[in-house]
Amino acid sequence: MELSERQLKIIDIVKENEPISSKDIADKLNLSRATLRTDLAVLTMVEILNAKPKVGYYYNDESHIVRDIEKLFNLSIKNIMSMPVNVGEEVSVYDAIVKMFLEDVGTIFVIDDEKKLSGVISRKDLLKMSIGQTDLKNTPVSLAMTRRPKLITIKSDNTFFEAARKINDNKIDSLPVVDDEFKSIGRISKTNITKTIVEFEWD
Repeated sequence: MELSERQLKIIDIVKENEPISSKDIADKLNLSRATLRTDLAVLTMVEILNAKPKVGYYYNDESHIVRDIEKLFNLSIKNIMSMPVNVGEEVSVYDAIVKMFLEDVGTIFVIDDEKKLSGVISRKDLLKMSIGQTDLKNTPVSLAMTRRPKLITIKSDNTFFEAARKINDNKIDSLPVVDDEFKSIGRISKTNITKTIVEFEWD
């Protein structure tokens, strides 16, 4: 639901003067009470405003929090994702470890010659390879990565909540963001999720 400019003004007036009567609201807007009747009914119906007989209208803080949370949950992934850290399938495990350290990420995405996502390699995967007797400089990441169809991915038009739920349900640090051709175009991590919550403009 999209509020009109007049309804937004009414909300601001109530916030600053609550409780306030419909007559006083009308006076501040230089309008008649009859003109505002529909607007006040709508704002009360959706619980943005509450009304008490012989007291007046006041702002419903709880309703506003609910709307803010809904707005946060519905944020598009494309607005909060980071650039992906990609490597080719032929890159060695050693070079992947170096890249992970330099980029300060917990997960690297492996792409094929067409830039399509073919695998994901995490800190845990690299640690397992390092503990063994493998020659890290001559072992390609393709031998250590998680491959399709086991990959957990997300699209850029999915929501913040969908990303957070996938990360939580699958107990992973980050999600590759892929396009319709399965190309790696972004990354959503626990850091993205936390940063978005902290920087969200709560009213």
